[in-house]
Amino acid sequence: MPDSSRFTLPAVPAVLLAIISVQGGAAIAKGLFPVLGAAGTTSIRIGLSALVLLAVVRPRFSQLQPAQWRAVVPYGLALGAMNFLFYCALARIPLGVAVTLEFVGPLGLALTGSRRLIDVVWVALAGAGIALLAPWSGHNIDLLGLGFALAAGGCWAGYIVLSQRTAALLPGPVAVTVGMLFATLPVLPFGVASGSLSALTPHLLLLGALLALFSSILPFSLEMQALRTMPTRTFSILMSLEPVVAALSGWALLGEQLTLGQWLAVVFIVVASAGATATSPRAQPAVGSE
Repeated sequence: MPDSSRFTLPAVPAVLLAIISVQGGAAIAKGLFPVLGAAGTTSIRIGLSALVLLAVVRPRFSQLQPAQWRAVVPYGLALGAMNFLFYCALARIPLGVAVTLEFVGPLGLALTGSRRLIDVVWVALAGAGIALLAPWSGHNIDLLGLGFALAAGGCWAGYIVLSQRTAALLPGPVAVTVGMLFATLPVLPFGVASGSLSALTPHLLLLGALLALFSSILPFSLEMQALRTMPTRTFSILMSLEPVVAALSGWALLGEQLTLGQWLAVVFIVVASAGATATSPRAQPAVGSE
């Protein structure tokens, strides 16, 4: 039997590869929007991810207790809503801008209830970043896309809280698998109603499978592997790099150009997120992105 340790990445490269994988998946998703739309693309991603996880993890549903169901169902619904709203935003605004605005959710959660002076700095930086991205700043950002991204960030904050509760009651792989099944519920009706799923071809299914791999299966696996040896705080600081990687991915893979003001907004929110994590007196939630 081959030594599985040969295939284990060190923690930091694993997290960085997970971030790159997620943003590469977002680029694939944006390529599917003209045919499948945001709802159809989200349905394919979450549906295929759920099927793969079911086949690998094989959770025993009959053994789940009522308290576990009460935790995992809202966790899955928040996961589905977060992904759907993010893709709705991604259909209207650049990838780097969408990810940057979405980060406001977990940043707000990290700062909730804080009365420390240093946290006022992080709030001010994040607020300046949002102001630089707002339509009134002259960057012609779609207002509905901006709203979708901020709503996705709100769902991300809720997902973090619910994932902590669920992780305390269920093993990680089981929680993610069962949660992914319920994540289809707020998405699939929109996918079916849009009629876009009837346009599926073998080629689109293959792209959907790659989307599920790069956006869900691979990054979840890499993050779980990294968290076995990496402190939660370090993980969260590294995850704060996601808006920068998203902006670079949008430029390299989609030809999306950001203005100087938009790049400044990305930097402001990244610094606010990393700073809030680094100076927090308590460990930040170790949760990946959209």
